[in-house]
Amino acid sequence: MRNTEWIKKTLFAHRGFHSEDKKIPENSLSAFNLALAKGYGIELDINLLKDGTVVVFHDKDLKRMTGDQRLLKDVDYGDIKGLSLLETADKIPTLKKVLALIKGKVPLLIELKHHGNYIRLCENFVNLIKDYKGLWAMQSFHPAILLWFRKNHPEIIRGQIAEYFLEEHDMKKITKYLLKTLKFNFLTKPDFINYGLRDLPNKYCDKQHRKGLVVIGYSAKSQAEFDRVTERYDNAVFEFFEPKSRP
Repeated sequence: MRNTEWIKKTLFAHRGFHSEDKKIPENSLSAFNLALAKGYGIELDINLLKDGTVVVFHDKDLKRMTGDQRLLKDVDYGDIKGLSLLETADKIPTLKKVLALIKGKVPLLIELKHHGNYIRLCENFVNLIKDYKGLWAMQSFHPAILLWFRKNHPEIIRGQIAEYFLEEHDMKKITKYLLKTLKFNFLTKPDFINYGLRDLPNKYCDKQHRKGLVVIGYSAKSQAEFDRVTERYDNAVFEFFEPKSRP
């Protein structure tokens, strides 16, 4: 098992240090710059555009963050590079630009979304980050993405994200069960678990923790939530407040 001690010790800002009033958008260069200034590690999301560009963006469509109705899989970077995030001066950044900004100054947790061709996303992502100097790990909800990394790049630290999926009304019950109970771990062999904070603690994470896996939660919105998770597990990704430093 690879060294994951840094995942325990780093304070990770969820999608950068964005603001609850939305003046500093999530997954923006402003949010990342502020996290850097405060010395926080950064959790961020990546998606793939039609032209193969890897962008730092959470959703499968542009509506919530830009007002544009299109899906990411249907647009090229040239189509969206001028769109404003939440009516601010920030635009949708490419992963290449974000990596050039961070330059290994703080650790990264990079979530690969599974909204389209995940194999192409994995391949393009690895090509972008292969020469990056700094601490980072990949993570994903999708076990197929972790399995791709286990088979093709076993040297890369990988994390399984999960929750109870209570709001995923279109997801089949058996799929929810298999994902929330971490049943795919025997195939994907993750190095850490990142579990929805509202569903913690639970027996599934307790079992993995006893086996020696790092278990963290997402995302704490107060010191009380942060403390609730870290009293039992290893860490919690946070947003909208500044947590007390970990010992």
